[in-house]
Amino acid sequence: MGSKFALIGSGLAGGLLAGYLGRRGHEIDLFECRADPRAGNTVGGRSINLALSTRGIHALQELGIADEVLRHAIPMRGRMIHDKTGDLHFSPYDRDPAKHINSIGRDVLNTVVIETAQRYPSVQVKFNHRCLDVDLDAPAAQFVDAATNEIVTARADAILGVDGAFSAVRGALQRQNRFEYSQSYLAHGYKELTIPPASDGSWRMEKNALHIWPRNSFMMIALPNPDGSFTCTLFWEFEGPRSFATVQTNDEIRRFFEEEFPDAVPLMPDLLADYHANPTGSLVTIRCAPWHYQDKVALVGDAAHAVVPFYGQGMNAAFEDCFVFDQCLAEFPNDRKRAFAEYFARRKDNADALADLAVHNFLEMRDKTASRAFRAKKKLDHTLEGLLPGLYLPLYTMVSFTNIPYAEAQRRARRQDTLVYAGLLGLALLVVLLVAGLAG
Repeated sequence: MGSKFALIGSGLAGGLLAGYLGRRGHEIDLFECRADPRAGNTVGGRSINLALSTRGIHALQELGIADEVLRHAIPMRGRMIHDKTGDLHFSPYDRDPAKHINSIGRDVLNTVVIETAQRYPSVQVKFNHRCLDVDLDAPAAQFVDAATNEIVTARADAILGVDGAFSAVRGALQRQNRFEYSQSYLAHGYKELTIPPASDGSWRMEKNALHIWPRNSFMMIALPNPDGSFTCTLFWEFEGPRSFATVQTNDEIRRFFEEEFPDAVPLMPDLLADYHANPTGSLVTIRCAPWHYQDKVALVGDAAHAVVPFYGQGMNAAFEDCFVFDQCLAEFPNDRKRAFAEYFARRKDNADALADLAVHNFLEMRDKTASRAFRAKKKLDHTLEGLLPGLYLPLYTMVSFTNIPYAEAQRRARRQDTLVYAGLLGLALLVVLLVAGLAG
């Protein structure tokens, strides 16, 4: 006999998790504070583009919806680096040109996962319900219905918090003794801008690439959309001599973009309007433990482990959470407390590893991608992968194109780097000795 779950948050992970649980016959009430996204409502200030890679695709395949999602995606086979002179340098993600990540619209993906969940008769979705509080012991959650202002109480066998980085469910857990929580903001924020399609509806830049304008302490990126446009995101300091705080007038904004992104400005006719209209978002890493309370409450996705977006893995990790959570419930069908604990044990170290990797990748993207040394290291990675198939895998390949756990990928990459650097040092020493011997 199935359990009754109340899921709080019908974003990407919430919708997918509802589908997983509905498939197993559990009774699901899925609550969402926002209106139905299928009614044309957008999530203000949040990225409308996401990078879908192997982990996320695998989780979608389990519900049989990967092909449906990928029909709406655009393959990105590598990074297109734009330097300040306008020159372009393409850096493939993998030595195998068939390997790519996918640009996908948040709204399309959210619609697919919600509609998938609703195929199961045991799943009920309730929009416009904002969570006010969670009683961990009952367990129960209290909501206000935005349409009626009525206070609604939902009771279930377990409450699942899939309500994002500022989770109400996690807020209730934080009041528990010995619950660990930390948050860390980057000094940078982000603002979304747009490159519209050409007059004939085509893309005005290479569509099968993630475009990066690295500028040492800041950067801009652009991801392609199916309608021929690109969604650009400027990652820039909140404060400082040249920052979001100080560059505000039209002249200042125009001068900044013309100096730093001269090849992009002619492609952005609505630059000033977009800059003023779109909010400046913050970038936070959240860690907590444990992700569960007895057999009554559990956290999934950003509610448990929000990460900054620079590895393109936040959504993929959340989808992987859903897959592992479902596995644990299936392995321990009569012991939900053990299933929750096992889910936490399998995911916590990997979430922490991803958090570190994502911050490191921000430094790499903004500081190093334009350098010859970075491009040489990428070529060396691909060469070694070809010479040592199955033995050597670049870190990016392990993270984006395999299901190797994040923590294991991180450890393996460190070992590989140590061996490579030791080998290069040994080779250099051998050359020096040979030269010295010949000179002697």
